[in-house]
Amino acid sequence: MSAEGGTKAIVAALLANTGIAISKFIAAGITGSASMLAEGVHSVADASNQVLLLIGGKASRKAASPAHPFGYGRERYIYAFIVSIVLFSIGGVYALYEGYHKWHERGHGGELEWPQVAVGVLLVAIVLESFSLRTAVKESNHVRGNQTWTQFIKGSRSPELPVILLEDIGALVGLILALIGVSLSWITGDILFDALGTFSIGVLLVLIAIVLAIEIRSMLIGESATLEDIDAIKTAINDGEGDTLIHLKTLHVGPDELLVAAKVGIGVSATGEQVAAQIDAAEARIRAAVPKAKIIYIEPDIPRTDA
Repeated sequence: MSAEGGTKAIVAALLANTGIAISKFIAAGITGSASMLAEGVHSVADASNQVLLLIGGKASRKAASPAHPFGYGRERYIYAFIVSIVLFSIGGVYALYEGYHKWHERGHGGELEWPQVAVGVLLVAIVLESFSLRTAVKESNHVRGNQTWTQFIKGSRSPELPVILLEDIGALVGLILALIGVSLSWITGDILFDALGTFSIGVLLVLIAIVLAIEIRSMLIGESATLEDIDAIKTAINDGEGDTLIHLKTLHVGPDELLVAAKVGIGVSATGEQVAAQIDAAEARIRAAVPKAKIIYIEPDIPRTDA
C-alpha cells in the first residue's frame, strides 16, 4: 500500500507542478515579478524531484545480485536524499538570491507590470497544489494509522509520502507568500514586498530541505522496524511451543523489506530435527505477523539462568 500510494501521490504532484511551472514562468515574464520567477524555479525543482523519486522507485525493484545480496531497496532512500539537496540548492538558494537581487532593484526603476496576471496564476496554482496535497494526505492516511503527522513524517520507513507531503505543504505556503508579496507590491507600487515574499519562499524551502535531509539521513544509515512491528515479531516468536526470545535485532534494507535477526532459546533435549522445525515455524509466524519481514535469520540457543 505505501509504495503504490506513494507512486500515485508522486504522479499527481508531477502533473500539477509541471503545469504550474509553465504558467508561473509565463506570468514572471509578463510581470517581472521575482516572486513568480522564484515560484517557477521552485515548481521546476519539485517536478524534477518527483521524477527522481520515480526513478528511485524503479531502481529499487532490481533483483538482488552477488554484489548486493539484500537487493536495491535503499535506492529509494538515496534518490530521496538527492531530492532534499535539489530542493535546497535549486529551490531555496535561488529564491534567496532572487529576493536579494530584487531588493537591490528597489528605487532603480524596478516595478511590476500586469500584476493581475501574476495574482490570477497564483490563485489557479493554489487550487491545483491543493488537489496535489489532498492526494498526498489521502494516500498517507492509508498507512498513517493513529500517528500524528509529525510522528508519521519522523517515523516513516518509506521516504516518498513524507517527501511529497512536505514538498506540497511548502509549495502551498510558498504560493500564499508569493500572492501576498505580489498583491502588496501591486497595491503600494513598491517592489519591496515582492522581494520580501521571494526571500520568505527561499527561507521556507531551505528549512524544509534541512528537515528532509535529516530524516532521510537516518533512513540511509539504517533504521530498525517500528515499535509496533518489533512487538509483533516478539509475540510471534514467543508464541511458539518451547521458544523463548533471547535477543532481537531488526533493520530496514528497504522501505518495504525488513531483516530480522534473532537468538531464540530452545529445549535442552531438542533434537536437530526438532530445532529445525521450531525455527521454520518461528519464521512462518514472523512473516504472518509482519509481511515485510522478508529476510529472517534465527540462531537457536539454550537459555541460561544464573545459579
